[in-house]
Amino acid sequence: MWILRSDEQAEGGPYQFRMTTGRVRTVGRGARADFVLDAALVSRLHCRLLVQDDALIVENLGSTNGTYVNDKPVDRATLRAGDRLRTGRVELTVCTE
Repeated sequence: MWILRSDEQAEGGPYQFRMTTGRVRTVGRGARADFVLDAALVSRLHCRLLVQDDALIVENLGSTNGTYVNDKPVDRATLRAGDRLRTGRVELTVCTE
């Protein structure tokens, strides 16, 4: 299982999301997003998370302000424990359980 957590000071947060094998979830500020981030600079449907072959993958969904992993812009990236995923001003740290 993968867990994405923000710190206590995250805008609209704190946040904690869980991802398990075979799951595909969207992240955004809109009601249609599976994981809602109530924060400025987050698009309605910002990015997608999926677990494939025990790897956590993030895909940008054409967001206005981009998706970042460890402060680098990405269209698609494999996340590892300790990585920092940023959407808008919200930063989530990737952990495993």
